[in-house]
Amino acid sequence: MRAVVFERFGVRPEVREVDDPAPAPDGVVVRVGATGLCRSDWHGWQGHDPDIRVPHVPGHEFAGVVVAAGADVHGWRPGDRVTAPFVCACGRCPSCLAGDQQVCERQTQPGFTGWGSFAELVAVRHADVNLVRLPDELDEAAAAALGCRFATAFRAVVAQGRVAAGEWVAVHGCGGVGLSAVMVAAASGARVVAVDRWSWPAAAVPRCAWTRAL
Repeated sequence: MRAVVFERFGVRPEVREVDDPAPAPDGVVVRVGATGLCRSDWHGWQGHDPDIRVPHVPGHEFAGVVVAAGADVHGWRPGDRVTAPFVCACGRCPSCLAGDQQVCERQTQPGFTGWGSFAELVAVRHADVNLVRLPDELDEAAAAALGCRFATAFRAVVAQGRVAAGEWVAVHGCGGVGLSAVMVAAASGARVVAVDRWSWPAAAVPRCAWTRAL
């Protein structure tokens, strides 16, 4: 398969042919239809994550189609359209059994603990725990944003912030997570103020995009 690979931290990656991944007994291989770019990918490329071993393929925000499944996978088969969260949980540790899979004690992360989704194929462990089926009306580009930036924003705004309709929410910093927080808060009925700084003239700011988001 083709993949984006870096051999050393901080050195420009290159696209090249590498071996296809094989599914673990409890895992699957997904053909990547869309993948996102996250600030965490930059940190990994810079060598800030101790889990990464070079050569490495980054990428953790993805959606696609299952092309192979391990012998111990029961809920998924080739042809299923799926996405997965940034943190892939084991499903068996105390944190997972308590419903806190996002802090799984044995978590794996495509693009960090293993090769990721800047490739034609990506392997996902513990498929029955981690995969999320995509509805027919949701395209892969939209789904690729859900497992990291939108999940982070949703937990912050809804699960922790408990935002209610009519409340004011200020979102400081409008990157991927920030814009997701704007949309989640707006969908919850909140009145949203998005705060960021611009390095170009005000006339160049795409105000129509802000109008739609708010």
